Amino acid sequence: MATLRVPADVPAPSEDAEQLRKAFAGWGTNEQLIIDILAHRNAAQRDSIRRTYHEAYGKDLLKSLDEELSSDFERAVVLFTLDPAERDAYLANESTKRFTSSNWIIMEIACTRSSHELFSVRKAYHARYKKSLEEDVAHHTKGDYRKLLVPLVSAFRYEGEEVNMRLAKSEAKILRDKISDKHYSDEEVIRIVTTRSKAQLNATLNHYNTAFGNPINKDLMADSDDEFLELLRAAIKCLTVPEKYFEKVLRKAINKLGTDEWALTRVVTTRAEVDMVRIKEEYQRRNSVTLEKAIAGDTSGDYEKMLLALIGAGDV
Repeated sequence: MATLRVPADVPAPSEDAEQLRKAFAGWGTNEQLIIDILAHRNAAQRDSIRRTYHEAYGKDLLKSLDEELSSDFERAVVLFTLDPAERDAYLANESTKRFTSSNWIIMEIACTRSSHELFSVRKAYHARYKKSLEEDVAHHTKGDYRKLLVPLVSAFRYEGEEVNMRLAKSEAKILRDKISDKHYSDEEVIRIVTTRSKAQLNATLNHYNTAFGNPINKDLMADSDDEFLELLRAAIKCLTVPEKYFEKVLRKAINKLGTDEWALTRVVTTRAEVDMVRIKEEYQRRNSVTLEKAIAGDTSGDYEKMLLALIGAGDV
């Protein structure tokens, strides 16, 4: 479900490219014009603008943005302008670096993209970094994290709605037995979480809840200090109720002492065209305040304007 507000009469890519060129010209950058164009074009349109800009001016639009903008505003504009698969590849690679490493972002990309989207991310990663995403994830993780993350990024799940209820019941029991024995990283647990379709996984977890009286994530909270358990719970949430996962990321990013702009920017730029409506609904339900109001109260300037444009503030 796309939520990005795109004007009904979108100008031709050549006109947008020319306007962007004008926004960069002269003494000051016209940030509002950049927002008015790039925050209101869908992925295909942004790709056309990039190609047209390069053909007309012999320069990558991303490089021009990098030269003209700065700080969190620059990151938000550049990330959103990237093709979605290219953006995910960039974020995943960043997550394997020493100072920006994050098992969470790798898990998030692997679990909240469709099989075809994740396959496109792997192709984009291979093209950009001349190695495989699986290879980098395996190299930069170890132990239980590697056992979970490598198959997650390698997955190509069935995307249909067909569900095998007999399988759901048997695998719910397997999960219950392993969790009861505290064998959280058992190969059977990993297999079920990393290979089953999202519909099948939902059926299994619904049966788990009905048969054993607790949602699986409650049973996985037995050891609150176990970081692997926390990642496993988050993976299950991403696979089954992604809007609840992203609401929590946003809540933590905004409510902590000092905004976590990287998390805020990542969620807004990656989900603006996917499920932002559901995330906003979940945020308001959970926090009794709109996401628009929370962002406006925690950010400022062009960065605030860009984020609010992307989440559809002012949409009817």
